[in-house]
Amino acid sequence: MILVGLTGGIGSGKSTVSAALATKGAVIIDADAVTRELQQPGQPLLQTLSERFGAGILTADGVLDRPAMAAIAFADPVALQDLNTIVHPVVGAEIGRRIVEASHTQQVVVMDIPLLTENPREGLQAIVVVDVPQETQVARLVQFRHFAEADARARIAQQATREQRLATATFVIDNSGDLASLTPQIDALWQAVTSLPQLPPGATGLRADGA
Repeated sequence: MILVGLTGGIGSGKSTVSAALATKGAVIIDADAVTRELQQPGQPLLQTLSERFGAGILTADGVLDRPAMAAIAFADPVALQDLNTIVHPVVGAEIGRRIVEASHTQQVVVMDIPLLTENPREGLQAIVVVDVPQETQVARLVQFRHFAEADARARIAQQATREQRLATATFVIDNSGDLASLTPQIDALWQAVTSLPQLPPGATGLRADGA
């Protein structure tokens, strides 16, 4: 297995890069997707969240109301800390389980983690940072995700700075342009990543909690 981290700020287009790597043959472990799976009705994590934040974070069908949850968490530092304390260990353990499953293969495993800079993980052989200027992030969040500009800037401010992310990077993907400019970067990245040494079979570099 070759184990690589992928990160980028909100609105950077990290998901586009992740999808491109998947078409190359990478196994993507998407932290956001894992989180959504673990927050489905009937999952213990959703029950814990509703106990902490109240029934107002659930829709009438018992599904997590993500905008309602975000409104609570991003308006209150204590609530955000509690949310992270509840969610991160559970998600980390599931991600760790999936990495262990892949650790006896020769696949390229990409850990797609938005907050990788804020929450570093051990055992990664490289970190790929998807980079765009902050104003590009804001414009994309407003245009494509219908954020108010103030909300977009507030969400960006909650994350690591552009400089902090770049300081951790092994490889940088400039995603400020169009798909035509992204494709050759993905090709070069894939060639570099697949040239990394394979980890020994069963090796994950993870702690017991999956981090």
